[in-house]
Amino acid sequence: MSLIAEPVMRRPDTPVWLDDLARFCAGLRFEDLPQDAASRTKQVIADCIAAIAAGAQEPEVKALADRRLPNGGAGVPAIGLARRGAPEAVAFLGGTAGTMLELDEGNQYARGHPAIHVIPAVLAAAETLGKSGKDVMTAVALGYEIGARIGIASKLRITMHPHGTWGTVGAAVAVAWLNGASAAQMREVINVSSCLGLATSRRTMLEGGTVRNSYAGFSNQLGMTAWDLVASGFTGEADGLTTVYNTVIADQWDPQDMVRDLGTRWEIARNYFKRHACCRYNHATIDALGRLMSTHGDAISAATIERIDVSTYVWAAQLASQEPHNMLAAKFSLPFSVATTIVHGAATVEAFRDPARANETVRALARKVFVAEDKAMTARLPSYRPAKIFIRLKDGRTFDAASDTNRGDTEDPYSDAEIEAKFMDLTLPVYGDARARQILQTVHSLDRSPSLAALSGLL
Repeated sequence: MSLIAEPVMRRPDTPVWLDDLARFCAGLRFEDLPQDAASRTKQVIADCIAAIAAGAQEPEVKALADRRLPNGGAGVPAIGLARRGAPEAVAFLGGTAGTMLELDEGNQYARGHPAIHVIPAVLAAAETLGKSGKDVMTAVALGYEIGARIGIASKLRITMHPHGTWGTVGAAVAVAWLNGASAAQMREVINVSSCLGLATSRRTMLEGGTVRNSYAGFSNQLGMTAWDLVASGFTGEADGLTTVYNTVIADQWDPQDMVRDLGTRWEIARNYFKRHACCRYNHATIDALGRLMSTHGDAISAATIERIDVSTYVWAAQLASQEPHNMLAAKFSLPFSVATTIVHGAATVEAFRDPARANETVRALARKVFVAEDKAMTARLPSYRPAKIFIRLKDGRTFDAASDTNRGDTEDPYSDAEIEAKFMDLTLPVYGDARARQILQTVHSLDRSPSLAALSGLL
């Protein structure tokens, strides 16, 4: 293999699109957010708080908090952990906790989860800076926008996991905005943070490597660090995004996607919410299964099923393991997700915990579920996430159903009531009914809050 070393004779000029993007970021004001984007931003903030609070109860997160927040008294509040700490540490824990249960929201066009990479850093920074609720909403919408647009403009290599990559830039831009960054500083923040993403492995999710849950935590922490670097005088490449997302971790890059319809199309307004506590690639199958279970009742059970076949797109077909060894692996196993849904009635948080995973009825049923790619379904990505499930019973009867999209997607959104019910399901065990409802009400009145004091006190 021959080596090619291309010299850099001078620093390249900044591309026009990057200057335009930096000016947009620095000049954004709350009043620039359309009503649908502002309303969805509140829902997204509440959804992430719920995912973080519930995920913070996991033993690994509690143990990590003991190490990272040993004193627990000073600083900003760590959601769901009844302690405070340094902003960067709290942001890291928030991003990590928020991905533990696979219930944080996402964006199908970006092929990832923009909000959980941004919101913990925004809340920590805004608390430290004494910012208003409108400031928080604006920073979240902006950070979400920039991270999601990088996901849209690039096509990560298939060996990469999207967590911990472009979300770092989203967090950095959001924190820079809260700190009043100029257009020149914002440009430098984008360039610096583009080089701070992780080299994340897709296999971690498939093997159940729970280090994967820390990736979003690092994006929040590194996003805050990127602003500190730029404010201290550090610099990046002239166009770090193009270098990283065109030559290092991605195979395709269209920088015009970073500015196309900028300010008129808001990615946060076309996000998706999750109700099934597992990888989103499983959701179309589970939605179709849910309709069959609702229609045919007791006919479909672990005792009556001979075999289940699932046809779906390539990424979902990759989740074919019938023997997941821990909770994360179970969430990324389509056979287990189908089996536990049938046995427990729904793909709830408890349906993926160790007792469910050790349940021999579930395990035996998972071994009867077979997954295959349908290339015609793969060709419909990313606008659709299709799946078809075919169930054969021991008595010879068969049932089948198909889904083109996931419940919660922009094409088939959950109602406001369903999104609120999810919030209550996750936060009630942590905070109790009255306090959980107060948190939700406080988030939905953020645009009228002069500070985060009320919300922080509740969290």
